[in-house]
Amino acid sequence: MNTQQWVLVFLTFSSSAAFAKQAPLVSIPTHDTFFSSIAHYCDKAFEGKVVVDNQPSSAFEEKLVMFVRKCDQAELQIPFYVGDNASRTWIIKKTGSGLSLKHDHRLKDGTDDPVTMYGGHTQGAGYNQIQSFPVDQYSKELFTHQGLPQSITNTWQIYIYPEMFSYRLVREGREFRVDFDLTKPILPPPAPWGYED
Repeated sequence: MNTQQWVLVFLTFSSSAAFAKQAPLVSIPTHDTFFSSIAHYCDKAFEGKVVVDNQPSSAFEEKLVMFVRKCDQAELQIPFYVGDNASRTWIIKKTGSGLSLKHDHRLKDGTDDPVTMYGGHTQGAGYNQIQSFPVDQYSKELFTHQGLPQSITNTWQIYIYPEMFSYRLVREGREFRVDFDLTKPILPPPAPWGYED
């Protein structure tokens, strides 16, 4: 191959790589609207309360805070604080075939919790205000390995309305939901465990 041919190959590859990098993620209107509605609250934190819990835990009697901490065109990071416990971060991503929800759980030293990055993926259009995330295969295998077989049928739901953000977990025999008041922003907390300010 002569020099001109090498230059042509290089330019073709470079422009293809640049195009791939700039290509927007494939999505549908309901996913985009839902994602943008949450991103609208970026850099703001809100206090919440448990409104449904058929297996109550004293842990959730502490102050509950969500913080829409990091937003870009493809990912939202939303730490969920339970009192002084800053181990949980919800991550919503555009995947090209819909939206995924992952739960990033960290230990206090910032390292991964043994049960982390579990979640689900949308399987349909959903609604502008509500998206459901049935458990994905990775999470089923993780739950099975960690002795949590009850969780392999989890579905997570997130609701976003002008005055309320809700996080809900459902499976047979289990329902948990926490609502956050979007009309009353509070002082944002420090970075969650494992993240930098």
